Amino acid sequence: MSEADSILRIGQIVRIMQGREAGQYAIVIDMIDNRYVILADGEKRKYDRPKKKNLNHIEAQDYISPEVQSSLLETGRVTNGKLRFAIDKFINEYVTDLEKEDQHDGERRCN
Repeated sequence: MSEADSILRIGQIVRIMQGREAGQYAIVIDMIDNRYVILADGEKRKYDRPKKKNLNHIEAQDYISPEVQSSLLETGRVTNGKLRFAIDKFINEYVTDLEKEDQHDGERRCN
C-alpha cells in the first residue's frame, strides 16, 4: 500500500486481500493505530464482533459511506443493517460499473 492508501477514514469501504475473508468488502469502523483497523460488514462480521485487520492486508476503496460515517461519529454506533446497505450500495454502483468498463476496454482491444 502506498502512503496515501494508509490514510483510512471511518466509514470507508475496504477490500480484504488476505485471510479467510479475502475478496470480500468491509467498512472501517475504528482505527486502532497506524497499523491496524477494526472492520465490520454487518453480516459475518457484525458491529458487536468486528475484525481487527492489518493495513497491509486490505485495499482501500475510494468510497466513504456518509450514513455509516455520520452514525459512528454522532452516536459511536452503527446498525448492522446500515453496514450491509452501504456495502450493497457500493457493490451495485461502483463495482459493477468498473466491471462494465473493463469489458468495454477488452472489446475495444479485440476490434
